[in-house]
Amino acid sequence: MRVKRAIENVPGGMMIVPLVLGAVITTLAPRTAAFFGSFTGALFTGALPILAVFYVCMGSTISVRSLPEVVRRGGALMGTKIVLGILAGLLLGHLIGVQPIHGGWFAGVSTLAVVAAVNDTNGGLYMALMSQYGSSEEAASYSVMALESGPFFTMITLGVAGLSSFPWQTLLGAILPLAIGMILGNLDSELRDYLGSAAPVMIPFFAFALGATLDLRRVWEAGLLGVALGIAIILVTGTLLILIDRLIGGKGTAGIAAATTAGNAAAVPALVAAANHRYAEAAGPATVLVASSVIVTAFLVPPLTAWWDRRTRGGPSGNPPLPAVEEAL
Repeated sequence: MRVKRAIENVPGGMMIVPLVLGAVITTLAPRTAAFFGSFTGALFTGALPILAVFYVCMGSTISVRSLPEVVRRGGALMGTKIVLGILAGLLLGHLIGVQPIHGGWFAGVSTLAVVAAVNDTNGGLYMALMSQYGSSEEAASYSVMALESGPFFTMITLGVAGLSSFPWQTLLGAILPLAIGMILGNLDSELRDYLGSAAPVMIPFFAFALGATLDLRRVWEAGLLGVALGIAIILVTGTLLILIDRLIGGKGTAGIAAATTAGNAAAVPALVAAANHRYAEAAGPATVLVASSVIVTAFLVPPLTAWWDRRTRGGPSGNPPLPAVEEAL
């Protein structure tokens, strides 16, 4: 059986197939990880440790001379999403204010829900897609974009007073595995080859763990409104991110790959409401809508990224899972 070839025939298959499998198992049997425990349970809950190792291996392929490019690319994409979040906050804040819409087709929509869905990028998905369709520098640029994670920028966007600090430990922790990998790879070319070759192997494993955090029933709860939010995130942010990516020398592939909502964004509405009780009424429906956007964008962005890659290359999609060391240099 040619299982690997069958998976790779699916756009973004090494990411999306394990992701869907994890989501289906979690939806149908949500206590699977707790029931088996041990190593099996760790496969369902270990996305962050696997991503940490992935960062080290990815970092080993990056030359020190490419650092300015990593910062430039990541900063441009992150800045675009933050600006879009601020614009959405200003527009919706003026139109509907703090409270959610209470009736009609858009019942439950709030400024909080839209801003939280826009601000945070699905880093695991972005890095996996860039490992297959982009460059190591593009994948590593998420170390800059990781600053979006959590409620910080959402709180800033919504104008919550007194919450402007960001722990230096969190900032350092977001880039430390990548930095360690870069140091090791630049000190020893053999170690760079050894670690770099391991990165593609980890993609399906952290994809499965990320999928295991997604309950497909959330889409049903949010209904068409949640699906519409996810599609709108892709269309609006994806269009602008493609333009920005092309302006800074990319093909636009990184722009599409970044047009997602991160899984941890579903926790942002509750965190914002805890910090400012004015958002308490909006937090519940916002959580459902954001969770739906997470799922919709996670499923739609990989095939869209593969399609865009084919379009810009004019041939079969997909790079080797990891760019050659010579390309990274």
